[in-house]
Amino acid sequence: MDTGAASADQAVALDRRALWERRWASVAAGRHGGPLRVLLRGAGAAVVAIVAAEVHRTHDPGVLCPLRRFTGVPCPLCGSTTVFMELGAGHVGAAIAANPVTVLAGLCLLFAPLGGGARWQRLSNRSRLTVIIPVLLVSWLWQLHRFDFLPS
Repeated sequence: MDTGAASADQAVALDRRALWERRWASVAAGRHGGPLRVLLRGAGAAVVAIVAAEVHRTHDPGVLCPLRRFTGVPCPLCGSTTVFMELGAGHVGAAIAANPVTVLAGLCLLFAPLGGGARWQRLSNRSRLTVIIPVLLVSWLWQLHRFDFLPS
């Protein structure tokens, strides 16, 4: 193959990609850009969750959390995989019961293009930690309660 023809094909491919990127940037920056990105994120997450739930239904790998697997004590993020699998199977209540903090974080990530993500990025690291650390502590207490490490 002629290298001149190959480089011409590459240039055309790069032009097409640049055109696509410019089109997407104009749509994303437009009036409907935020809702469109939310829709695309939600659709992508739904497809992945449904496929993962089906794979998990046929081949359950057991406990994935290393802390829980080796010590029996759940971590603050325990149940996050379960949340994903339960949502993929359509069991919203079971997903919330598994780890409500993960459900809340997922919703925040899903709707971040509507403006919340930009506000979060503008916060200082200290302000972010002021939110994250108490949320993780509440999540850990929830997991300890869920696995009967705390009295009811």
